[in-house]
Amino acid sequence: MKEIIPLEEGDFYLSKEGYKVFTEQFHLKRGYCCESGCRHCPYGYNAKTNRQ
Repeated sequence: MKEIIPLEEGDFYLSKEGYKVFTEQFHLKRGYCCESGCRHCPYGYNAKTNRQ
């Protein structure tokens, strides 16, 4: 089971469509890449090539 990380100010923002978009701050706090092609991935993952 993965640890639940409490959300803090600066961890996300809402897109104009109303979706929650996680920031680099949140991804670094989480500590790993989920390989979902996140917009602000600090780990360099590219969903198109499926590589970091």
